[in-house]
Amino acid sequence: MIAIVLIAVMLDRPVLTLRSVTIAALLVLLFAPEAVVHPSFQMSFAATLALIAVYAHGLPLARPGKESSLGARAALWGVNEIISLVLASLVAGLATTPYAAFHFHRIAPYGVLANLLAMPVVSAWVMPMGILGVVAMPFGFDGIFWRQMGYGIEWMDAVALWVTSLPGAFGRVTSFGTGPLLLATAGLLVIGLLKTPLRWSGAAFVALAIILAARTPVPDILVAADGRAFAVRGADGRLAFHHTGSDTFATREWLSADADGRDAGDKGLGDGIVCDPTGCIGKLDDGRLVSYVLAPDAFEEDCRRAAVIVATRDAPPDCDATVIGRRRWREQGALALYRNGSGFIVESARPPNFDRPWAPRATRAANAAANADAAPISPTTPPPPQRDATPRPDDLQADD
Repeated sequence: MIAIVLIAVMLDRPVLTLRSVTIAALLVLLFAPEAVVHPSFQMSFAATLALIAVYAHGLPLARPGKESSLGARAALWGVNEIISLVLASLVAGLATTPYAAFHFHRIAPYGVLANLLAMPVVSAWVMPMGILGVVAMPFGFDGIFWRQMGYGIEWMDAVALWVTSLPGAFGRVTSFGTGPLLLATAGLLVIGLLKTPLRWSGAAFVALAIILAARTPVPDILVAADGRAFAVRGADGRLAFHHTGSDTFATREWLSADADGRDAGDKGLGDGIVCDPTGCIGKLDDGRLVSYVLAPDAFEEDCRRAAVIVATRDAPPDCDATVIGRRRWREQGALALYRNGSGFIVESARPPNFDRPWAPRATRAANAAANADAAPISPTTPPPPQRDATPRPDDLQADD
């Protein structure tokens, strides 16, 4: 964007226009087309488009009169700076909210307050000190400017810590699909690109995107890509987790996508799942059981009792349950199961129609078949300690 602006200056063309944003976006996509799915590209250009669109329509700034005193002019300048800062922060924050919610499952409702406290120091102190430090560097006098710049950065850190400590400063958003994100993007483009009152029709797209995102169903069962972790949504509406390794990456991601504020290291995450040396059992809110099989001995009983079986080995062919076996999660990656009447809808990170030049479907299928024929996977850590009473499916079927 800076390069496009400087070229426009040299050619004596308008600098900050929607045309500049378009050229910059096309150049980025020309050299890195994969950037279009990255949050950095989406959030940067969304914020820039929104800011330029707002400034193109004019800001509600106060203008001093011809006979205004110096004090009045200074006061008006300060008010205008505050209005510009608040408006820019609000517009950029609103424009990037859909992408932050989609990629990071969070929103920052106090972003305007943080920017209002931090940006004046950045503009009036941090950046000037940085420029003076660069200028003084050849002469060896730059150290004092870096220290002064550091004081401004410490102020930014203090503001960030204080704002995040406020009640409700961290908003969590449940994961949603690309449909609402595309609708929100369409609304942003309509509002930002059109110049007639028709541009406000884009607000309808944004409102529809919010409704669809809020109505996105949450998964009932989650299975990690390596088959060593799974989660079951219980009667309390929260996920109960179990994993056989020490890596909690999947657990952290699932908690974030579920807008769950619990920590991945919380020992209470496993409440609702009981284990013994042969496997683990969890219960869905409708009473059906989910089994995680670690030993072949568990198949006989779990195939009769459980609705879903997650296994690190192949299940018997006559098993009545929905089986998520090793071959499946190795070929399709992480899986999410949604209840659909008496059955389940299975969504995978790599669905059957997912065919990319760097990950051909035929190659993945061959690798999955080869891996499935290898030796069975065994847990990398000893099974969880048994509880005083470790129930199997018969016990969990009983009423609470």
